Amino acid sequence: MFYELYLVYQFVMKFFKEVLLPPYEGKEIMRQCYQVGYRSLALISLTGFITGIVFTKQSRPSLAEFGATSWLPSLVGIALLRTLAPLLTALISAGKVGSSIGAELGSMKVTEQIDAMEVSATNPFKFLVVSRVLATTITIPILTFYTALVGLLGSFVNVAMFEDTSFNGFISSSLESITFLDIIASTIKAILFGFTIGMVGCYQGFNSSKGTEGVGKAANSSVVIGMFLVFIEEVLATQITFLFRT
Repeated sequence: MFYELYLVYQFVMKFFKEVLLPPYEGKEIMRQCYQVGYRSLALISLTGFITGIVFTKQSRPSLAEFGATSWLPSLVGIALLRTLAPLLTALISAGKVGSSIGAELGSMKVTEQIDAMEVSATNPFKFLVVSRVLATTITIPILTFYTALVGLLGSFVNVAMFEDTSFNGFISSSLESITFLDIIASTIKAILFGFTIGMVGCYQGFNSSKGTEGVGKAANSSVVIGMFLVFIEEVLATQITFLFRT
């Protein structure tokens, strides 16, 4: 276990070293950003929309008992931005993007394509790992706020079925309780989630072995470990943010 932790530490430190040194693979980073966003956009849109509808529908009866249905937009806005949007986006990305990265790099490893890149004077770590980790770190925060927006749209659809309210009024009510700390905390969490998903997927794929069996194991481990770490980071981030609020 300690040896594995040492290897992970070496892998992470090598990333921070390579990310600062030229040459910079800007074109590959942009291509990976497109791939990460494109692979997750449809599923994130559907999940965020349904989450907004379901959360609003489940919260309405409890608020109605106290005559506080007018608080529903604020409740949905806070819940989405603080927790639901970052967590949903990270979990979906871990399943879609993390497994894809693990399988892609794993297949390149077992077919010796990575060794061929080293022979051709290309830095495979910078080209394959750094670009993908930076892509997930950049793209996941953008997708997080997109998920929150789609979730608010789904919530508005549910509210409009029972009440006569405008979209502008609903959005204004949703955002009035959100503070600058909420936005900063969600952004930092999303960046951390993106870095974790990319790093886990790259590590598992870059260190896979045993042929096609290793590729499947790398893809599976990328999802399981990525989701596990995301949940741990969510708990820690929530506790730290709570300390700042108090």
